[in-house]
Amino acid sequence: MATAPKKVKKPAVVAPELYSATLRHLRISSRKVRLVANLIRGKAVLEAQNILTHLAKGSTGPLRKLLDSAVANAKQAGEKVEGLHIAKITADMAPRLERYRPRAMGRAALILKHASHITLSVAHRDIPVVTPVAKAKAEKQPASVTPKAPAAKS
Repeated sequence: MATAPKKVKKPAVVAPELYSATLRHLRISSRKVRLVANLIRGKAVLEAQNILTHLAKGSTGPLRKLLDSAVANAKQAGEKVEGLHIAKITADMAPRLERYRPRAMGRAALILKHASHITLSVAHRDIPVVTPVAKAKAEKQPASVTPKAPAAKS
């Protein structure tokens, strides 16, 4: 009896010029993480590190470690820190923990403890990053649309 060959799982690669790091199951809600993520999106790495150092939010510590990890991945590949910027950062919902609180007449109320998955990618400023949403928008727009010249008044 012949056995089927094993499927080799290939690592997920965003793009060859993007260096990413992922943090999973952070016990802070994704809504709170997005407040800080929106502040550093698109910024240079050194500027983002400065923002995360001086901002008084609970998610700045884990985001700073995640940024340092992505920069270390870029350094490992031979890139310089000076030209890097945050190309993409997402804060998605993770599975929620369910807890119960006793209520009147023997009932129980559900309490949800939210968590988040964060993905951060850094790239060089001169390399354009095309996201799937931007690619879809570009395909929908007509290629050559010339604006009409205003009619001459006589």
